[in-house]
Amino acid sequence: MGFAWLTARPIAHRGLHDRAAGRPENTLAAARAAVAGGFAIECDVQVSADGEAMVFHDSALGRLTGASEPTAARTAAELGRLTVAGSAERIPTLPEFLAAIAGAVPVIVEIKSAYDGDPRLARRTAEIAAGYAGPVALKSFDPEVVAALREGLPATIPRGIVAETRQDDPVYVAMPESKRRSLSDLLHFPETRPDFLSWRVDDLPCTATALCRLLAGLPIMAWTVRTPAQRLNAQAHADQMVFEGFVP
Repeated sequence: MGFAWLTARPIAHRGLHDRAAGRPENTLAAARAAVAGGFAIECDVQVSADGEAMVFHDSALGRLTGASEPTAARTAAELGRLTVAGSAERIPTLPEFLAAIAGAVPVIVEIKSAYDGDPRLARRTAEIAAGYAGPVALKSFDPEVVAALREGLPATIPRGIVAETRQDDPVYVAMPESKRRSLSDLLHFPETRPDFLSWRVDDLPCTATALCRLLAGLPIMAWTVRTPAQRLNAQAHADQMVFEGFVP
């Protein structure tokens, strides 16, 4: 099944956000700005205490709201009352976010994971996506999440793996070397069978993406493109970019 819309337009990282203009990342204002520019949108979801998919990047609330708790410690209603980064924008649920976009541009939803086997967020996100009429794709760094989506997601909705070759983020510190290698070399491919890859732009080119592109025809997204050099690298080794900080 073809998903040409995945790579038809540049993808605005967490929406076309600009904090100075009052539209922080992953907010309805950032989504509407991307729609106005004709860009696809990438957003993140975290789970609330009552199991809702919230459009928010961080597992803790401090950086963007000033609250001290983990994001999962508050209910959807409580999270929805928090303002983001000093703006008038609030944390939306995924249904609210998709309703604001209403199929105008593609949406790529990244399901955040603590690699703890908790299925709630993946299941809820899949449920929401299955009921959405517009072009939507789901992706995650966690292979278990992507594999689980095969069970509850229609084949019309593409699933992707987000990955990087050099795992220098602190989240990987406690992860066994064997699992880190599985992530960077896509050794989980038989279980996940992704429809696309989203790879860190500074790690391109690499063997994993080159082989998947050549042998399986998988489209490659490059994240996160912020500089002219990164844009050139994405153009050479990927099929589309997830961009931030400029307007293509």
